[in-house]
Amino acid sequence: MKLLFWERNGFVVWYKRLERERFKWPTHLTDETVTLTGQELNWLLDGYNLKAMQPHKALNFQCVG
Repeated sequence: MKLLFWERNGFVVWYKRLERERFKWPTHLTDETVTLTGQELNWLLDGYNLKAMQPHKALNFQCVG
């Protein structure tokens, strides 16, 4: 997921990639654009399915190589 937003004096780009699952985009909304609250955005980036309010499974790795 890539996010681009304006913060006072410049643009900010956030990029997050999930290792095993996919982001659950809110499909229960019917408009072409989606407006999220700050809390809903945090939940989405944390891997929550906003409709079911269920998080992704946590991944625990022994090493990174």
